[in-house]
Amino acid sequence: MTGYGEAEGEANGVCYAVEIKTLNNRYFRSIIKLPDVVAFLEEDIEKVLRESLSRGTVNYVLRLKNVSANVLFDIDENTLRAVIEKLGHISSSAGIKETIDIASLLSLPGIIRPVLPDKKVAGQIKKKVLDISREAIDKLMQMRAAEGAVLEADLKKHCKAIKQDIERVQARSEVVLKIYAKKLKKRVGELLLDAKLKCDDETVAREAAVFADRSDISEEVARLDSHLQQLLSVCQAKGQAGRRLEFISQEMLREANTIASKAADTEITRLVVDMKCRIDRIKEQVQNVE
Repeated sequence: MTGYGEAEGEANGVCYAVEIKTLNNRYFRSIIKLPDVVAFLEEDIEKVLRESLSRGTVNYVLRLKNVSANVLFDIDENTLRAVIEKLGHISSSAGIKETIDIASLLSLPGIIRPVLPDKKVAGQIKKKVLDISREAIDKLMQMRAAEGAVLEADLKKHCKAIKQDIERVQARSEVVLKIYAKKLKKRVGELLLDAKLKCDDETVAREAAVFADRSDISEEVARLDSHLQQLLSVCQAKGQAGRRLEFISQEMLREANTIASKAADTEITRLVVDMKCRIDRIKEQVQNVE
């Protein structure tokens, strides 16, 4: 599910600003971007995110505001002097008359190092960052809840339509056998008319019974209806429901496919096609549900 939350807080004269965005994903995936000075918090932030979020791609960004440069990084002066001296010796021995660009030397590995806070300051930073992270998550969850209400209404709309189709399938299946028996008797009668033979009602009844057994969809219809009620029940329950809804929708599609393969009736097949279209829509939607 999509969502957005932000929060700010200050600790030791530094303002920390958190932004969290979530995008649809069947699984949980976090992308955490932190300044080097607070990179030690990545594992704790991951844990806080997982406490509230179980699905979706989570983009977490922490920025520092109103912070002086000496708080962010330090220059290893000894290393820088050693590099300058070596370059000076090389320039002299090679007869090169060029000035040394110190700014370019700062890009060398190890020259600029992040300033790591001591244990006490690190604890204060951790508490503040995690507090504002939870505040941002709360705002994000409010936005996701609003989207969830829309998704729930859409799911219920499709469930209502599927329920109506199930009732039509049940009603139609009750008359299909009678129609088949009538057609079978008429066809056999026409074939035997020229031979002046009488149509055996018992044989017709036996063939109709075989057809009824082969095309019986009552169990599949009952299971499909049961899955539909479970889906509606899960939608109304509190807590995480995405995985359960996804599994139920897969079972619904399985039953619908079985009904379509067993039912020897064009009207039932048409109704099942409509149901499968709505179930596919449900499967797409529940992948976005927390």
